[in-house]
Amino acid sequence: MQEDIIVQITNKLKEVRKDKNITLQELADNAGVSKGMLSQVENNRTIPSLTVFLNIIKSLQIDVNDFFKDINSLPTANKVIFKKKSQNQFFEKENAIGFSYQRLLSTTINDQHLDFVLLTLQPNASRPMVSTDAYEFKLLLKGKVEYVIGNDTYTMEEGDTLFFDASVLHNPRNIGNEEAILFVAYLFNKID
Repeated sequence: MQEDIIVQITNKLKEVRKDKNITLQELADNAGVSKGMLSQVENNRTIPSLTVFLNIIKSLQIDVNDFFKDINSLPTANKVIFKKKSQNQFFEKENAIGFSYQRLLSTTINDQHLDFVLLTLQPNASRPMVSTDAYEFKLLLKGKVEYVIGNDTYTMEEGDTLFFDASVLHNPRNIGNEEAILFVAYLFNKID
C-alpha cells in the first residue's frame, strides 16, 4: 500500500502554481487541458493519466525530477498505515463556503485510489453542484443533511449512509441548526 502519493502530487501542483502566480486558466492553457479538469485535479476530484500529470508539471516550467524529489512513498510490502490525529490534513475545495474538509487517510491499493475524509458542513454552507471521478460513500455522523444526487434528493439523519457514482452531479446541504459531520470515502476509478 502507498499512502498519499496522489494527494502529495496534487497538493504540490497547486502549491507550485500558486508560488509562481500562475492562474488555473494559464496553466490549463499551457498544459492543453480544460480549466475545469485542472481544478478537479488540484482538488482531488479526478486522477488524470500520467501523460496529463507530466504535461501539467512541464507547463509549470519545473524539472520533473525536482518536482518528484520530495514526494514520499511507503514500500508496497507495508500492510498497515497508521496515522496520528495530528497528521490529519485540512484542505479546501473550490467554490465551497462553510465546507471544512479534513483528510484522514489517502492511499493507493492495486491501482485504486482511496481517500477518507471528514466533511463538516456549517448550517448555511453552500457550493455549486459537483461531480467527481469516483464512487463516494457517506456516513452522517452528526446533524441532518439533504443530499441531492442528479434529480433525486435524500434526507440523511445521524447514522444514515449513501453510496453513489459521483460522476453524477451532487451536493450536500446542511438542513439543521448545528454543524453536520459526514465521514466520506472516495474510491477513484482505476488509474490510467
